[in-house]
Amino acid sequence: MRFHETNIAGAWLIDIDRLADERGFFARAWCQQEFAARGCGGPFVQTNLAFTSRRGTLRGLHFQLAPHEEGKLVRATRGAAYVVALDLRAHSPTSRRWCAAELTSDNRRMLYVPPGCAQGYQTLVDETEMFYQMSAYYEPTAARGMRYDDPAFDISWPLAVASISARDRSWPDYVF
Repeated sequence: MRFHETNIAGAWLIDIDRLADERGFFARAWCQQEFAARGCGGPFVQTNLAFTSRRGTLRGLHFQLAPHEEGKLVRATRGAAYVVALDLRAHSPTSRRWCAAELTSDNRRMLYVPPGCAQGYQTLVDETEMFYQMSAYYEPTAARGMRYDDPAFDISWPLAVASISARDRSWPDYVF
């Protein structure tokens, strides 16, 4: 695996190294030692799938409050998405910054989003499926979100929003 630093402390864009032959390829997508060497990783305790039928759909930005913060390893197993990580950690050197990556089933890239960051995505094609490995269990009482268009962050989304849940549309403005 090749780890690329992002402009968010502790967030990594990860490319797999393919060992290809006439049958196809083999690649490692997780190695606890390699992730731990970069201060990220598991143990992962939950895996989630999200399928979105329509291009331009926006999901997020989601996070969990302490002590239930979750690290996420995100990839597209079908289709393509523009994935955003937003640093909400008050004492982080990159607090209130965001990074984004295009994750597709073809490029097989992954984005590691550290605990304390919100994460969301916009689908770039119809019928997109996202695969998440989570470092904490989902705790409904700790679930929160940031509005995708909050002017405090000025996130640039690639498409007009075709669909978004009422919940994601109604998160309050960020308070500094």
